[in-house]
Amino acid sequence: MSVKKNGAITLKTPKVSGTYIENLLLKKESWIRKQLKVAEENPPQTFNLQDEILLFGEVLSIDCYDALELRESLCKIDISNTKSVIRCYDRYYSSYAKSYITQRAEHYSKEMGLEYSTLKFRKMRSRWGSCSSKRVITFNTELIKIDKRLIDFVVVHELAHLVHMNHSKKFHDLVSLYTPNSRVLNQELKRLSLWL
Repeated sequence: MSVKKNGAITLKTPKVSGTYIENLLLKKESWIRKQLKVAEENPPQTFNLQDEILLFGEVLSIDCYDALELRESLCKIDISNTKSVIRCYDRYYSSYAKSYITQRAEHYSKEMGLEYSTLKFRKMRSRWGSCSSKRVITFNTELIKIDKRLIDFVVVHELAHLVHMNHSKKFHDLVSLYTPNSRVLNQELKRLSLWL
């Protein structure tokens, strides 16, 4: 079950009766209302395609230095095709995320004395990052759109999973050691939409 930022409620179940679904929705009503309130209080940040970019939690002009690669890509496509423009933006965010987040992961892995085997990047719908038992850390390319403090928190969080593959007290203690305000940052992150 999920509640999107636009208020849409999605429920995925195996083939079950309408009564089962109604009962499940009634059982989860308070959770659904809470999620709807959070969505209402924290609308996703918007920006104008071809005029602006969303980078590190700020809406910036596409004329800024950091958007040079995007501007060059947009010059090579038919900008009347919105899907093509969105693909350019996605490629730009992916490239920028790989560059920036790789540096942050290297910084914190040295600071924490931890080694990952591989870093991967992809646009994900339901998580900011993940860490596998094979020490592969995957980051959501959408991270590049949020505040740098939150990016660092996600990086530390995923690196901490190299030691604790759970969310135990020891795990949270390790995260807090490198991001002292981790509880506040975690709450901030929960209020953000994955599709900014």
